[in-house]
Order: sequence, then C-alpha cells, then structure tokens
Amino acid sequence: MKAFVIEHFGAPTLFQAAEARVPEVLPGHMLIRVAATSVNPVDVKIREGVVAAIAPDFPAILHGDVAGVIEAVGGGVERFKVGDEVYGCAGGVKGTGGALAEYMLADANLVAPKPKSLTMAEAAALPLVSITAWEGLIDRAQVQPGHEVLIYGGTGGVGHIGVQLAKWAGAAVYALVSSDEKAIIVRELGADVAINYRQTPVEEFVAEHTDGQGFDIVFDTVGDDNLQNAFKAAKLNGTVVSLVSLSQQDLTLLHAKGLTLHLVYMLLPMLSGVNRSYHGEILAKLAHLVDQGQLRPQLDAQSFTFEEVAAAHAHAQSGAAIGKIVLEQSWGLRTR
Repeated sequence: MKAFVIEHFGAPTLFQAAEARVPEVLPGHMLIRVAATSVNPVDVKIREGVVAAIAPDFPAILHGDVAGVIEAVGGGVERFKVGDEVYGCAGGVKGTGGALAEYMLADANLVAPKPKSLTMAEAAALPLVSITAWEGLIDRAQVQPGHEVLIYGGTGGVGHIGVQLAKWAGAAVYALVSSDEKAIIVRELGADVAINYRQTPVEEFVAEHTDGQGFDIVFDTVGDDNLQNAFKAAKLNGTVVSLVSLSQQDLTLLHAKGLTLHLVYMLLPMLSGVNRSYHGEILAKLAHLVDQGQLRPQLDAQSFTFEEVAAAHAHAQSGAAIGKIVLEQSWGLRTR
C-alpha cells in the first residue's frame, strides 16, 4: 500500500511517499481503507521527537485521527461489517500504525460509525479533539446547567468542541480568543461571550463577567504556564481542567482557592490498552450529537491531500490555522 512515512524526527519536509505492507487483520480489529485524517498538535510533537517515547517505530506512519470504510474485520468483531463508514482516533503512536496510508489497522473498540451528516474530511477532524473535550468537560468537570464555563482557545481544535459541548450541557460559555474574526466564530459555535485575551487581562474579565468571583469551570487548552491564569480565573472551590502540564508550577493559588485540578491525557487508552471501549462509546454519542445538529467541526480554510502532508504540518505550526486542518487521500475514496 502507499503510505507517507518519516525515517527520523525533524521538520515537516521529512515526510516521504513509500510502499508499506498492508497490515494483517488481527482479532478484535478492523482494516480501514482511509479516506481522510487530520493534524493534531501531538502529531507535530511526535514528528519533531518532542514526545519520542510514544512515537511509532521507524519508518513511522503518523496520525491517529481517521475516517474511512471498513475493508475487513477480524475475529470477534460483531458490531461492524465490511463496507461500514467509521471514524476514530486509533493509531499513530507506539505499537500502532497511522492513518497516513491507504489502509489502517484499528482496534474496533476505538472507532464508531461515522456521523451520517458529515463528509469523510469533516468526520476525520473530530475524534481526538472531541474525545478530549468530552473527557475534560463532561467526565471530569461534570458541566451542569447554570455553570459558568471559561474556555481558553475557543477556536482551537479542542476548544471549539469544548464551546459546543459546554453549551449543549446547559452552561453559560465564555470563550477566550485572540482576534475579532475568532470572536465571531466562537459566537456562531454557541459561546455566550467572546473575550479577546490580548486586549483584556484575566483580572479584568473576571471582574467584568463574574463580579470578581471567578468561573465555576476553567477549561485550559493551552496549559503549562497558562495554568496560573486558569487558577486566577477560577472561583473559590472551582474546577480547572488542563490538557498540557509538562512543566513545574506553583500550586499556591490552587491551594489558596481550594481548586480541583484535572489533567486529561486522551492517548492513554491507546498507549496502555486500558478502557479502549470507552472511546468508541464517546464517539458514538458524539456522532449522535452531530447528526442532531448539536455539534459540528470547524475546519480551517485550507485543506490538503496526503501528498501535501508536509505543507499541512507547516501550516499547523504557523499559527495561522483556525479550526482543524484536514487531509484527504487522493487515490479515489471520497464518499460521504
């Protein structure tokens, strides 16, 4: 099969076309004929070697998000059949194959039927970011009607899904953005208030929108040193959920305000093999929300083919993208 691989860590230009063996179909798994994938920050970090410990062996086929059609199913797989359209985040890390290929072997527990109302490219934009947002807001923070929720990176991959999920759960949603253009987008996605953090410091928007009390839940998609801003924005005994905490932080404010801090690492089921079926369950719920019109992916204006994967990664690192960057394969499969 045709694949796009890297032979070592480094720049986007390292991607090269190669011939790879079609994966053998294992029990409990399915072979997906890949239609589309998307770029996530972890894909960039793996390519660069920043998280080398979780990278696939070289020559490495990257990318976890996938949408496509089942080509074959292994023993014990009863919920799916050949020809089903599916989506999921099912590889691109150590011990798995990736989606940048004609075919991808996927644990059936990690996928779900594709939302009927989405194209393959749209569906491929959802899995990693949507599961992350669900685990952070629905499972960990347990967003309820009446909660005031602050979301950092409102137009980012996880953030734009977080805005929609928090609104679906009944919260008042405040989204932080960096421009007027992004403010318009988050309002269209359902945010009640858009706040330009470049113009309004955390102390000011907390005073303006919460009378200085802080937000019930702060969903920090930026992480690391931004955790200090998240702590400042949370109310007494509030909840902070972060996606990135690969740093040392002063926990004084966390203690002084009696905050609860949750850290979400979406890749754990893939890396550990533990509780994989829950990701398939989340994806099935998300597909239902999508087809009900409650949730939609925000795609960047630029789209790419698999042959343009280097340009897609460069665009992801440019900071110019708004929403998810998707790639469609160019060898014939473009079904809905």
